[in-house]
Amino acid sequence: MNVIGAVKAYVDKMTDESEPGMKVLLMDKETTSIISMVYSQSEIQQKEVFLLERIDSPNYANSSGLRYLKCLCFLRPTQENIQALCTELQNPKYGAYYIYFSNIVAKADIKMLAEYDEQEVVKEVLELYVDYLAVNPHLFSLGIPSCMEKLSWSRNALQRSVQGLVSVALSLRKSPIIRYQANSKLAKELGTRVDDIMNKESSLFDFKQAGHSLLIILDRRDDPITPLLTQWTYQAMVHELMTINNNRVNLSSFSGVPKELSEVVLSAEQDAFYAKNIFMNYGEIGQNIKQLMDQFQAKAKSHQKIESIADMKSFVESYPQFKKLSGNVSKHVTVVGELSSMVHKYHLLDVSEVEQEMSSQNDHSHHLSSVKKLIQDEKIRHHDAAKLVMIYALRYQNHSNNETSTLIELLRKRGISERLLKDIVYLLEYAGSHARQNNLFNAEEAVKITKRFFKGLSGVDNVYTQHKPLLHDILEDLVKSKLKDMLYPVVGNRSSGFRAQDIIVFIVGGATYEESLTVHTFNKSYPNFNVLLGGTTIHNSNSFLEEIENAFRGEDMLSVRKHTKHLRNVRFN
Repeated sequence: MNVIGAVKAYVDKMTDESEPGMKVLLMDKETTSIISMVYSQSEIQQKEVFLLERIDSPNYANSSGLRYLKCLCFLRPTQENIQALCTELQNPKYGAYYIYFSNIVAKADIKMLAEYDEQEVVKEVLELYVDYLAVNPHLFSLGIPSCMEKLSWSRNALQRSVQGLVSVALSLRKSPIIRYQANSKLAKELGTRVDDIMNKESSLFDFKQAGHSLLIILDRRDDPITPLLTQWTYQAMVHELMTINNNRVNLSSFSGVPKELSEVVLSAEQDAFYAKNIFMNYGEIGQNIKQLMDQFQAKAKSHQKIESIADMKSFVESYPQFKKLSGNVSKHVTVVGELSSMVHKYHLLDVSEVEQEMSSQNDHSHHLSSVKKLIQDEKIRHHDAAKLVMIYALRYQNHSNNETSTLIELLRKRGISERLLKDIVYLLEYAGSHARQNNLFNAEEAVKITKRFFKGLSGVDNVYTQHKPLLHDILEDLVKSKLKDMLYPVVGNRSSGFRAQDIIVFIVGGATYEESLTVHTFNKSYPNFNVLLGGTTIHNSNSFLEEIENAFRGEDMLSVRKHTKHLRNVRFN
């Protein structure tokens, strides 16, 4: 199950099967992102695509078009897009239209398009099931930054999630049995809706499968710790400290970064160094960056002497690779340099050590002392200080000597924003012990944390990386047939007495890159199983807190504090 391979296959089908000749590719905002995740603009243009246009752009509506060009339309089957296509077909800009929808399209909408196609310019209408963002081969996102309103599904987010999961299953030719987290109304509702579509469109899901496939729907609220932790592998670290948005990283706010590097693309499909280092830890990346620079310098030196026609020919032939290597060196040196600067400036190793200890051990007095010490250190960022209190509040929510209110007052004294202070209470209501069905902090099973030594960038002594997401235990139970039906029931009347080799995990409320690493490692450890991870979005700690804030938008603070009695006396503006 490779979602990048699935999306590429559909894009190839779309660009290769229409008549030869120069084409225009007409997309909407979301399908533009879907394609850009797996193909660069130059790669698309090599497929005889002369021009890329957006149907939802005001400039496109006023353009005249070129009748001798063919138009490939790749659009989501939304009412807005159907209406825009009808308007387009009434007065066509191009000579022929090949219409490809990213998901199941209603027959009534096809009929409407036919009625508007009076000039008979539409040559083909097909459904291509790529209604999701393929991030890594084993990771996809639906690009929904916030999916809840008052801790229930946002109607639009639910519909988009149903469509996304249906298209993932169809693109991978799977008809999965569905299980869901029992205590989550959101997981159950999503699973039921997807099952309804699969039954309604049973002919589309009539695949000859070798063995069983499973879709298991989880709720982010069951593991609120993973999105809060400082990360130490390349992809996860960049997302936590810089934010990756559809494979793009905006560096324009970092001082000293050259203008040509104000936005960089990090795509494993287009960048061999990134593909090799995506799951490497901080120290290993430092070593590999040095090797990349040595390789570049060796090549640069070898091209300094061009004394003959043969030398020129050799240089010209290798120039594209040389130029690409040059761009990669500057890009990764810049990114890793900024990461290193932030690690030292904000004392992230110290922060991470305490985070990891709290996530893995049960030692209240020691942890309370460590958190107090760090949050009173002005060198620690406000955001990191607040995260430490959040992790403490979750870990010791029901402890008899809980001092979350004291820590909130210490944060207030150092001038932390009211928003971050409220986020602590929101988090406890969103994902406190009352909201979780699994015990995140089982002291008896907690492994004593160990230090792993990293070599590479100077100044990196060691870093804690002992934490394992809850997803790790769920996958282990799945493959050992120990996942309890009572906690993860099956949707519909299907039996749970099966062993699925192909497993799609979807997290309502967003997945993380740490969980992506967990799945990557799991797939290597269990070659007979194939796990794919997806989420409504891919979170870092900032976006996770924004998701929580949106879930309580418009709620009175007193009504939010149902399950935080020890915080009743904490005042908020």
